[in-house]
Amino acid sequence: MQKKITLDNEIVQVRTIQEEDFEGMLKAAMYPEIWEHMSVSLLTQEAVQTYIENAIKERQTNQSHTFVIVNKKTNEIIGSTSFLDIAENHKRVEIGSTWISPKYWRTNMNTNCKFLLLKYCFEELQLNRVQIKTGHENFRSQKAIERLGATKEGILRNHMIRKEGKIRHTVMYSIIKEEWPVIKERFIGRLLANDQGM
Repeated sequence: MQKKITLDNEIVQVRTIQEEDFEGMLKAAMYPEIWEHMSVSLLTQEAVQTYIENAIKERQTNQSHTFVIVNKKTNEIIGSTSFLDIAENHKRVEIGSTWISPKYWRTNMNTNCKFLLLKYCFEELQLNRVQIKTGHENFRSQKAIERLGATKEGILRNHMIRKEGKIRHTVMYSIIKEEWPVIKERFIGRLLANDQGM
């Protein structure tokens, strides 16, 4: 997954992050409420620059693959998401570290983003498993993941320490290749057309 990737439909584009995305990322990330449940906070120029530099390095070593999320109508960057825990030998990946500018919360932007990523994972990469995880207190994210049709597998207790020092339990979800055809129809029939998205 070291090569650059671009996925799009009429709503959203999801493409590999690059140095030229600095200004767009900075503008999208300037809202403190984005970072309440995240392990990073991109509220300064330095933080955004480091985020992009680290993302490029980790893509080159196949540790992760970070994307920007672009509103196709305005061509503006509205957030970011990543492939994490890449295990090509086991044909699995995690979709995570997803954030979107609050003005696009409760729209269908993130739903379309997830659809493009899942379609790529199961139909292009032929993966067996895609996992998605979130914090035990992030109920908005849990609800959004469950709307996709992902299976809740359990809770990893005392899994992480948040940036302010609190312990986070992690709620683990997955979609496996056998489930993708039904979940794909769920997206096409209900989720993509619904303005009240993730």
